[in-house]
Amino acid sequence: MLIISLITLVIASVSAFLSVNLQEDVVKVSMGCVALLSALLTLICAPWVLKLSIIAIPLLIDRLNNLTTEEYTR
Repeated sequence: MLIISLITLVIASVSAFLSVNLQEDVVKVSMGCVALLSALLTLICAPWVLKLSIIAIPLLIDRLNNLTTEEYTR
């Protein structure tokens, strides 16, 4: 089950990247829909470890950014 979740997560990431970087509107919308569908499928089928890491990584990045900005403002 972890392999399937990782595959759908990779598909979601690639399609989100393509939807941001492409110029054609129809392709942008279709890649955005594929990214959203794959992300939802990943969150439904993923084991708890993957779900927690998906949630924890942005929180850790935000905390690291806050630490570095506090360092520069002192």
